[in-house]
Amino acid sequence: MAVVGAGQMGAGIAQVAAVAGLDVVLVDVKDEFVERGLATIRASLDKFVEKGKIEAAGRDAALHAIRATTKLEDASDADIVVEAIIEDADAKLSLFRDLDRITPDAAILASNTSSIPITQLAAATGRPSQVIGMHFFNPVPLMALVEVIRGHDTSDATAKAVVSLAKRLGKTPVEVRDFPGFVSNRVLMPMLNEAMFALHEGVGDAEAIDTVMKLGMNHPMGPLELADYVGLDTCLAILEVLYDGFGDPKYRACPLLRQKVHAGHFGRKTGRGFYVWEKGRKVSVA
Repeated sequence: MAVVGAGQMGAGIAQVAAVAGLDVVLVDVKDEFVERGLATIRASLDKFVEKGKIEAAGRDAALHAIRATTKLEDASDADIVVEAIIEDADAKLSLFRDLDRITPDAAILASNTSSIPITQLAAATGRPSQVIGMHFFNPVPLMALVEVIRGHDTSDATAKAVVSLAKRLGKTPVEVRDFPGFVSNRVLMPMLNEAMFALHEGVGDAEAIDTVMKLGMNHPMGPLELADYVGLDTCLAILEVLYDGFGDPKYRACPLLRQKVHAGHFGRKTGRGFYVWEKGRKVSVA
């Protein structure tokens, strides 16, 4: 497997693949991104060893199975490539054109996109029957679900192969249709967005809104904290895909979300969103 994008999601995907016994090529555009991804994987595997979920030898074998690189051509022998770059259609389309050019004819090209239509990505290649969505959830090593999304021309063989791979990775695959946001974000993002509108309109402060959803609806994490965890820039990108795809004003992004993204306050990954974060932990309301 090749994984393109060594951020939080890409690193997690590479980790579970390596633990499952696959050889993994982890690709990103800069050495610093690659090194950060490898550091994330090491830290995660160390925690698994500390908790007794894997043996130290298993950790070492997984790390040995991952080859990190800044050269996309190093993915040219992959049987499957999972794209996990930024949630931007133009960037993904450009990458899929390149992957179509450099990978073997039989290779499957999968996207970890959380909202962009798979059919659109497939149309940028000469192998639309072998393009599919493989949407993991954060944090990848802990979350069981993988949304498997068929594009318009995705073949039964491709879907079967990806469902089998997801199971090999210890995940629970669920097949869904190729509509904007699929199932997960079509349901989730309007909820997060409505929580932002409630904050924006002064219905309650961030902690009050999150506490209502945690204690009243039994959610493990409030919607504003979850938005910070996902990344406010990612939330905005998904809402824009939903709005463009359906043309329905119910998907319009809250102005407060846009303001925070314009300010560079993306949540947990930048240290500030609806909350202040230090070393990945929530410390106070922003």
